[in-house]
Amino acid sequence: MTPVRALVITGYGLNCDYETDYSLKKAGAESHRVHINELIAGRRSGSRAELDFYHILVFGGGFSWADDHGAGVIFASKLKSNLGKQIERFIQDGKLILGICNGFQCLVNLGLLPGFKKNYRERRVAITYNDSGNFIDAWVKLKINNKSPCIFTQGVSYMELPVRHGEGKFYASEEDINHLFDDHQVVMQYADENGDVADRKWPMNPNGSLKDIAGICDPTGKIFGLMPHPEAFHHYTNHPDWTRKKESLIRKGKGIDSEEGDGIRIFKNAVEYSRDAIENGVFE
Repeated sequence: MTPVRALVITGYGLNCDYETDYSLKKAGAESHRVHINELIAGRRSGSRAELDFYHILVFGGGFSWADDHGAGVIFASKLKSNLGKQIERFIQDGKLILGICNGFQCLVNLGLLPGFKKNYRERRVAITYNDSGNFIDAWVKLKINNKSPCIFTQGVSYMELPVRHGEGKFYASEEDINHLFDDHQVVMQYADENGDVADRKWPMNPNGSLKDIAGICDPTGKIFGLMPHPEAFHHYTNHPDWTRKKESLIRKGKGIDSEEGDGIRIFKNAVEYSRDAIENGVFE
């Protein structure tokens, strides 16, 4: 049986590739970390490193090229110049693309998101400096839109994940934001303790994102970008309150149901979708 193959791009300043690769493998994928230069060359230590070979493409987190000209700008430019046509073919084949933090910034700069009317070349939104002016490293609560076509969040209505960024504020024109909501392309929003949208209140909304937007997808739901890090919650002990939760369960005579962190669900959804596509002959 053909395995679900995932590609995690590595390169200059990208520093979340090991956790992302691990999460994909835990979700059941055959994951490979491939340096961007190897991908451009099409070869990796004598073996193939071609985009067409994979079913899931992940743009991970970090600070690509030190975010020297803005977060994800050089990363996007290098990809567009060297792999633009391959990425377009990857999208046309109906395969999945995930952008996390710096990867989300890259997807926006490339124009792959929001992809209105399946136009994947036009930049319509921005991810800019946090309102606080500071880098933030914290856990956030997320309300997930069950009406969204997003493949990655199917069956999930709420999640807690960490954020760590200096440029995470989602910004767009009122017209484009309305378009995103009307088409249910807003996948997740920052939320308060009750699971309601944060209403741009800090620290629930950590960066000042308009309409508390934390992640969006394209109209097909196959391209997804988010600022929080699902790969950083691959095990229940990643969560800062894990000891409290464990003790609370012990006092009730219960134990931890699963050691798997909630972030793995996003990767599992991608792998399950791709596996079905392979079995049905949609993907090779």
